[in-house]
Amino acid sequence: MDKSIFITGAASGIGKATALLFAKRNFTVGCYDVDIDGARRVAEQIGHGAHHGRIDVTQEESWKAAVDDFSKSSGGALGVLFNCAGIMRMGRFEDIPVAEWQKQFDVNVMGTVLGIRTCLPLLESSRGVVVNMSSASAIYGQPELAGYSASKFAVRGLTEALDIEFKSKGVRIVDIMPSYVQTPMVHSQVYRARSLERLGARLTPEDVAETVWKASHGTGVHYFPQLDFKILARLNGALPEAARLVMRTIIAK
Repeated sequence: MDKSIFITGAASGIGKATALLFAKRNFTVGCYDVDIDGARRVAEQIGHGAHHGRIDVTQEESWKAAVDDFSKSSGGALGVLFNCAGIMRMGRFEDIPVAEWQKQFDVNVMGTVLGIRTCLPLLESSRGVVVNMSSASAIYGQPELAGYSASKFAVRGLTEALDIEFKSKGVRIVDIMPSYVQTPMVHSQVYRARSLERLGARLTPEDVAETVWKASHGTGVHYFPQLDFKILARLNGALPEAARLVMRTIIAK
């Protein structure tokens, strides 16, 4: 693997933690975010070997400009693409405006699709890896988080399909499926889903960054920072009704 990584959503949270971890392990790091000032601060914290820029993951031209910018610094190589950028809106189904449903799919799903399409030539030449940000909410549909959960099911399906389709290209496609993480995205929620109240945000961004590292260097498709959700995923595969019961128990008042 070429030791270079392009990270979206790198200004804070999981993206920032991943940028710092990979830089510590001698990767050339591209820190890209719609928040360019935040991306710049992360790159400055890293110092040598870090590059930054602005990206709107919903816009193909923005992807092309950002990847072209990074490839000049990496010598045209790309070892890892980490599609980390994402948004979440908690709330009851009927309370979330259609425009916000659309925005979640634009960022979480189409942002991932555009990233893979744009980076594929570099990934092929480097025999690289795509790490997609899925979620534990893609194990079984999560109430009060339906739009986010559905978008992450789409990312999971995309990952599984391309894992098979891209085998001949020498490009691995994997995803990570964390539960709630202590990030600004979770802490900023006005409406707090019952699952968040019951489970809490037990993971740190650094926990998830380590999972990104394992996923980048492993052989599997889905990676879980928490053992209990790995077990739930296996249970859902074998006994979907049992997984449904577990989920209903988690959110019970």
